[in-house]
Amino acid sequence: MAEFTGFPLWGPQFYDELERHNDREFWAAHKAQWERDVRDPMRALVAALETEFGPATVFRPHRDLRFSPDKSPYKTHQGAIVGPAPGFGYYVGLDADGLIVGGGFRTHSTAQTDRFRKAVDADDGDILPAIVGALVGQGYALDAASLKTQPRGYPADHPRIDLLRRKELMAITNIGTPPWLPTAAALDHVREMWRQIRPLAQWVITNVGTD
Repeated sequence: MAEFTGFPLWGPQFYDELERHNDREFWAAHKAQWERDVRDPMRALVAALETEFGPATVFRPHRDLRFSPDKSPYKTHQGAIVGPAPGFGYYVGLDADGLIVGGGFRTHSTAQTDRFRKAVDADDGDILPAIVGALVGQGYALDAASLKTQPRGYPADHPRIDLLRRKELMAITNIGTPPWLPTAAALDHVREMWRQIRPLAQWVITNVGTD
């Protein structure tokens, strides 16, 4: 595995064009450079972080079209996640806007959402609100599917109702294309952000489970 040296700025430019030309001809014409300037740097990045955070799954570029009315064949981002199961743990991605870093969980079942809400309800020490508040204070946004009203079985005046409305919970920060993105320093920046995310990642893995 080659050493991580940064994400070339060609990557965000490529995804900006892919959003307008999402077809096999455009992909074929740029595949070799995508491998060199997007896929391989992503693989090198997560490999460099593996000792501290664990092995990653680097997502394939092809979209799953089986149940989607949108038949665009390619994803307009390159992502990777580190965790014990799909949707859990630490996330890093690259798209037309640049670098994205975050973590938490995307629900894959109603059982996961149910366990999440039960854990939030039982969180008398306000552990999760403190974790989330710290991340928001550091510039992360909470990105998750949620209800407009309280979920069934929980009162509207519950002290943690904002969290209970959520079906899943991700903290995300859109970094963009800072001067360090195409340099080896990007590794240190992502590592530090994942360390900030660690309390949330550990909380959801412990309390929500991964099945």
